[in-house]
Amino acid sequence: MKQKMIGIREFKEQLSGHIKEVKNGAMLVITERGKPVARLMPVAADLDDKLQQMVDSGMASWNGRKPPSEGFRASVKGPKTVADLLLEDRE
Repeated sequence: MKQKMIGIREFKEQLSGHIKEVKNGAMLVITERGKPVARLMPVAADLDDKLQQMVDSGMASWNGRKPPSEGFRASVKGPKTVADLLLEDRE
């Protein structure tokens, strides 16, 4: 993430332009008399937005329907049960 130091006076004078920079991924460190006093950065996207971005970019697909209501049944190969493996993992 690109970081830029900016004086508070310049920040106030050109607020809209700096907000656009932040929307585009920049991080601003706002200074007062040369000392950092605040940091302005983009808000992290929520899970729904990230998933939609993945679908839009072709990294994932979704048929638009809800997942089936029956629960997922995990199965394992070998003599151990899922519960046994879970207990081992917790140790």
